[in-house]
Amino acid sequence: MAQLERLLKMAEDELTQYSTDARKIEKLRRKIGLSVSAAEQRQVKSELLATMQPNIITQTVEEQRQVVALPFWGIAGLGLLFGISLNQPLALLAAIGGSVAAFKIQQWGWRLQAKRLLLQTFADIEARVSQPNK
Repeated sequence: MAQLERLLKMAEDELTQYSTDARKIEKLRRKIGLSVSAAEQRQVKSELLATMQPNIITQTVEEQRQVVALPFWGIAGLGLLFGISLNQPLALLAAIGGSVAAFKIQQWGWRLQAKRLLLQTFADIEARVSQPNK
């Protein structure tokens, strides 16, 4: 499991780079090829597939994490506005709750996107191993 976490951190680092998905996969493939053996790659891929539960909610959060979090940022902003202007402590609690919810949703989406990038990289590695003349 520690290997999976390390590879997910590497994938998250690649997500911060402004480049195409193919370039991210290429860079990540090199890093994985140097640091993880083929047997460990298969083991990590099976662990990763076991943790990913594809459904409509996770797919939406993965692809549109900012759009999903936007209503919660709105709740946070309105709570802050009403809490300060009308001196309402409950509204300030709504601001805190909305901020935490929006942040956690974006963090979850980022993690899902890193997992997807890692799966695509493993698929690319397997394709290159099966057809070495590319």
